[in-house]
Amino acid sequence: MQYRNFGKLDFKPSVLGFGLMRLPVVGNDSAKIDYPQAEEMIRYAIENGINYFDTAYVYHQGQSEIFLGKTLKKNNWREKINIATKLPSWNLSSKNDLDKIFEEQLKRLQTDYVDFYLLHSLDLEQWNLFQKFDALNWLDKKIQEGKIKYAGFSFHDDFLVFEKIINSYNWTFCLLQHDLLDIDYQAGINGINLAYDKNIAVVTMEPLKGGKLVNPSPNINSIWEEAENKRTPVQWAFDYLWDNPQISVVLSGMSSPAQLKENIEYANKSKANSLTDKDKQAIEKVRQEYQKIKTVPCTKCNYCSICPQKINIPIIFEIYNDFLIYNQKDQFDKKIKELKEKKEFEKCLECKKCESICPQKIKIVDELKNVLTALPDNK
Repeated sequence: MQYRNFGKLDFKPSVLGFGLMRLPVVGNDSAKIDYPQAEEMIRYAIENGINYFDTAYVYHQGQSEIFLGKTLKKNNWREKINIATKLPSWNLSSKNDLDKIFEEQLKRLQTDYVDFYLLHSLDLEQWNLFQKFDALNWLDKKIQEGKIKYAGFSFHDDFLVFEKIINSYNWTFCLLQHDLLDIDYQAGINGINLAYDKNIAVVTMEPLKGGKLVNPSPNINSIWEEAENKRTPVQWAFDYLWDNPQISVVLSGMSSPAQLKENIEYANKSKANSLTDKDKQAIEKVRQEYQKIKTVPCTKCNYCSICPQKINIPIIFEIYNDFLIYNQKDQFDKKIKELKEKKEFEKCLECKKCESICPQKIKIVDELKNVLTALPDNK
């Protein structure tokens, strides 16, 4: 495993971090983690040098932290890893909820402290809410008590909001969404540069855009195949990020032992400043080709699982995006008609709870309607 600096800390994180948002599950139910398989993945990750594990209060409908706590306790692995978890603003109704949720997280994780603690999914609205409840002074207090080692935040807004937040507190690290396509998306490369200049460690998430970069269209695949240096689409995505020495950790939400093993193999070969000019030209060609396809920017993070009607929104958008990318209309019509027969779309109350929590700011209700209008009998 390769390791890098982490901002101002005397700590070397693995370049590949394990995101516990997409663990293997039973029966396609995100709340039912496949414990034996997921535990074996944790074991393999630790044995192969991964030391940064990222979870959150809401992952797997609240079960991710519980799984991690039980697994670490059972195997005496707590001191082998660093835990990063997050405080959700959308669960706060008063200042007292800061302590309430945090203490619940400690119990779930079966630990006395959290190594890296984040204010979760900050945009301007969430940032103002955290300020309303005096969360920054609360973080200082928890650090003084030894219950939190280092404070950071995850982010989903534009660069100006990022600049405001990062200059408002003595942060140790930040978690940003970044990939080879969206260099200016949200905080973007300017946010990475600013954090690095302030000696604040940068962790990135969604390296594969929720899996979108894994199986490219024939046009995009041909660009990768014609590149001078041969890589799989997954390796291209990771190497783009690891090429940047300002990025300390690349988080990946891995759902199977095969994905974990493959990503570790790529991490072992990773190196900063390793992309050639021709490599960068190939990436730019791919970026331009993807920009021609206007897909729904869903990353299957499953935050929208709070839907009171239990509509499987990520699956619907996955089917729709596959249609837009591959133009396989017959398959699209068949899959969406099956969902229509189950009255999946009619379940939607247009309450927009899903939109209030979506990190990508997708207008989900409108996009669901767009999916329907793509069917020939719904024009």
